[in-house]
Amino acid sequence: MVLTLREILTFDVLGKAHAEVLAGRDALDRRVRWVHSSEIYEIGPLLAGGELLLTTGLGLAGADAGACRHYVRELDERGVAGVAVELGRSLPDMPWAIVDESRRRGLPLVALRQVVPFIQITEAVNTAIVTQTLTEQPHRSGAEALLADLEGGTALSQHEVTVRLRALGFRPERTHRLIGVAAHAAGPATAAALLERAAALLGAPLLHSGSAGGALLAVPGAPADDPVRTARAAVAGAAAAGSDADGLTFALGPAVRADAGWRRWGETLREARATLQLALTVPLPEGGRATERCGALVTTYRALALERQLAGDGLTVGTRERLAGLVERALGPLLAWEAAHPSDLVHTLEVHLRSGCSPTRTAALLHVGRQSLYQRLDRIESLLGMPVADPECHGELLLAACAHRLLRAAD
Repeated sequence: MVLTLREILTFDVLGKAHAEVLAGRDALDRRVRWVHSSEIYEIGPLLAGGELLLTTGLGLAGADAGACRHYVRELDERGVAGVAVELGRSLPDMPWAIVDESRRRGLPLVALRQVVPFIQITEAVNTAIVTQTLTEQPHRSGAEALLADLEGGTALSQHEVTVRLRALGFRPERTHRLIGVAAHAAGPATAAALLERAAALLGAPLLHSGSAGGALLAVPGAPADDPVRTARAAVAGAAAAGSDADGLTFALGPAVRADAGWRRWGETLREARATLQLALTVPLPEGGRATERCGALVTTYRALALERQLAGDGLTVGTRERLAGLVERALGPLLAWEAAHPSDLVHTLEVHLRSGCSPTRTAALLHVGRQSLYQRLDRIESLLGMPVADPECHGELLLAACAHRLLRAAD
């Protein structure tokens, strides 16, 4: 069950407005997803359907009959649940063209004959919608539903998201940064418990479902701080401090301002999810500074940025051909050598480039001596006919080495 327009019209706040149904009485059992107010004449394309639209008619003042009919027609085609027009300020009376077109289309049209602030109506009805939605989700928590809506880009309004967040007790400060987290674990509750420890370390709120792998982690700090690095350290610290982190993988999305709006929150959740998928299917590059192993694997969108750009939404036939061409063009001589001699030149090259061409760091990551590393680098430069320390070559070589790793993982 969800709230219908008929039920909403019984609310005290609508009674105070002396609501009167002028058209569409047979359609009052339509489900109302949300209450929205707007004075924009061209509001239709901005709606997602299922809304009860409140308006004073300001955008219709002075409109001719044709414009009024177009307004109703566009709202009906968008699937709105109904329209409530406050009479008296912008429109002394309901234009006949609006009534007639609404009756013709069976669109519920309500006249509000007493002034009641729209904020009172939206707060009363939308709070009731959220409360009933949470009550009627025994198998899917309100947090899980909201995270899924955000990640999926489901049409929402900022006010709706704010009300749902308040009902869930998630109230980050304006100065907080929000970071999407995607987790993979044999037992999702274990991942949720670890994220709760990370949030406690940060002293900031966390939104998670307790059973699903998605979460929004709030990160405090000064504007100059790196919130992604802070969040990664907190998750890694929570994992290292516990004994239940083995086999867990966490991926963090980019940081967005707490007041940036729900679409940006959805972006960080989607980035985290895409990063997690890559982390589970592609061998991670050594030398990625944004990756930590601490019982759990904790990585970020930064660590797999190249992989994301190269793979896109998947390794299609066309993508494979494009990447194979890049690999052959840039690394052909190395691959030919590796086919004839036991060696690991392409891997060595990628680690060296990701390490800023630091021999000390590269040797440590590869667990080889400096002399062995220098021999490999000499062989690489000899086969490629170029110095790997040349900045002009770094981009193509690193992309090609990353593409090679992606293709090998997909085979």
